[in-house]
This record gives sequence, structure tokens and C-alpha cells, in this order.
Amino acid sequence: MSPNEDELYQEHILDHYEDPFHRGKCPRPTHAHEDENPLCGDVVRIELAMESDGTIRDAYFDGDGCCISQASASMLVERIHGRPAEEVKNFSANDMLELFGAKLTPNRQKCCLLPWRALQSAMYSPVGAEDTDDKS
Repeated sequence: MSPNEDELYQEHILDHYEDPFHRGKCPRPTHAHEDENPLCGDVVRIELAMESDGTIRDAYFDGDGCCISQASASMLVERIHGRPAEEVKNFSANDMLELFGAKLTPNRQKCCLLPWRALQSAMYSPVGAEDTDDKS
């Protein structure tokens, strides 16, 4: 990768970190999951609103962590917004690393893949009535 390409990736990552896509709570989530990286403490929660036909109508993330985990979460929810569930289920770890773009060490790859892991679990984790009430 040339220095110019590396700078472009860094700029793209910082854009997503500083001005993330759909960070916060999904207005009416149907599916959600939170995951963490116990080695560094990064946490990402993915919330989805899926239509009955399986289309992801809305996707949001929230969490705390390093620039890589939070920027990759933003990139991911932007990428899956409006996509069919089957396409999202087939979105692989390698696809996620490709979407992120920058070359990462194995430890930093775990930061990048945290949102992807949370998404894959969220796809199979319907939100129950007890999760949507304000009982907490």
C-alpha cells in the first residue's frame, strides 16, 4: 500500500470515528446483541430493525472503545443498512477486514471484528418485550 493510500484509509477511519453513522439507539429494534473484547475492554452493541421479509430497515451501534472498534462499527452499520438479512449473514470476517481497509496487526483485527461478531449474534437475537420496556 502506498503512503497516499494509507493516508486515505486513515482519513476514512477518522471520519467514521469522529462523525459515526447511526451511533446511538435504534428507535424500534427487533434484534440486538452486545459483545466485548475482554483483552482490551472494547464494547459494541448492535441494534437492528428488521422487516418481516428480512430486510434490515435500520441499524445502529453504540459502545466504548478504541478508534478501530468504533469506526469499524460505524462502517458496518452503514454497509448493512437496507440490506437483506441473508446477505448480512453471509458477510464474512474477511469482508469486514476488507471493508475497514487498513492493514491491521492480529490484535487490532480483533478490535475491527468486534462489531462484526456483535452483528452476527444480533441477527439471531430477537429483542423480547422485556428488553424494550423501561424497567432498568
